[in-house]
Amino acid sequence: MGRGLSRFLALLVLLAGAPTSAAQPQALPEPLSLEDALTLARPDLPAIELALAARDARAADLAEVESLSGVRLSAIGRLRAIRPSYRAFDRSNNDSSFRVALSKRLYDFGYSDALEESARLAGTGSEWRHLGVRQKAHLAVMRSFFDVILADLQYARDNEAMAGAFIDADRARDRHELKRVSDVDLLELEALYQEALRARTESEAMQRAARSRLAIAMGRPDELVSDLVHPAPPDTASSLPEYEDLLAEVMQASPELKALRAAVEAAEAGVEAARLGHGPVLSGELDASVYNRMTNSTHPLGAALVLEVPLLTGGARDAAIAQARAELRSSRASLTATEHALRQTVLDLWLGLGTLKRQLGALQARGDFRELYLDRSRALYELEVKTDLGDAMTEISALRLDLAYAQFEWLMTQAELAALAGRLLPEEDSR
Repeated sequence: MGRGLSRFLALLVLLAGAPTSAAQPQALPEPLSLEDALTLARPDLPAIELALAARDARAADLAEVESLSGVRLSAIGRLRAIRPSYRAFDRSNNDSSFRVALSKRLYDFGYSDALEESARLAGTGSEWRHLGVRQKAHLAVMRSFFDVILADLQYARDNEAMAGAFIDADRARDRHELKRVSDVDLLELEALYQEALRARTESEAMQRAARSRLAIAMGRPDELVSDLVHPAPPDTASSLPEYEDLLAEVMQASPELKALRAAVEAAEAGVEAARLGHGPVLSGELDASVYNRMTNSTHPLGAALVLEVPLLTGGARDAAIAQARAELRSSRASLTATEHALRQTVLDLWLGLGTLKRQLGALQARGDFRELYLDRSRALYELEVKTDLGDAMTEISALRLDLAYAQFEWLMTQAELAALAGRLLPEEDSR
């Protein structure tokens, strides 16, 4: 085998192996924190890829429009046989020719400018939609991460309840043998135990489903994490921002509104382009030709200014204008509808923050009571006095679940408000 071929094969091996090693994502740590989940989520999620494809398509549209005023060069070859006129000096039958033509649109009375403006604004809208999709993916990872922790806490609560119901039913069986518990009471406790067991089994299934949703949200469906780091409790002591300030920020900076406003401006430019689309066009042409059969009408070089003025379009101009106006009307309606919806969304989220703040305060007071209640139940249990220790522990587990739910809803609400204002992703702060 020659040295050149050996080097070529070695280069192929290196090129084939390099993408594979580079494409390997970093393994998920155990336990997994929220920051790691957001950082290690794959950037090529299907929704993001669709947004990128739409952005690339808009960029291609702009390039196509810009090509209207570009220079065009054509080569035209013609194999042609004729029967010459009896008056022709050249009586040969081969009338073949080869022609090179250079042409450029010089002026179209504003049509290209309007079309380019429409395509450019459509591209701007696709950029804002891409940001919106990335923010939604970020929120989906957050929500899925919190759902896993909530599923674990719900399982802990239901497991405590099942254990307590089992103990009650087991004690009742012993007492039933001593004729100290009736059949009805025993069956009731058995039914309560079976219901608690069903709830715990359902919670266990929810743990698996929640981990699967998190893995899919991160774009890593085959990597299910076992342990998650509980996020630090949010700071809810500070006063809430004013609703009017939040609304003003969202209405000004919302990526969705910016995309829709760009769509409206693009549609307005589209109407202008449709109005000018069947107007006069001035072009310049240069050509060089080679003929097999020379006559008085053939020429090796030529130059021309060509003015094309459509006189009748068969209704095509009116149809294009009507279509463009319909697009404009639709874009304006979508913008108005989204503005109205965002106003209500911001209000709902802001009111939700106030409710969550009061709920977290109540849960803290409830937690203080439950901790003291659990201490008393443990003391009575150690003194072998009849106690409801199992119920107390179940209530503590339920309190932890309720507290985590309220804290996570607070974090999600703050994140959703940041997303509405286009500042959820740190790298977009300077945008």
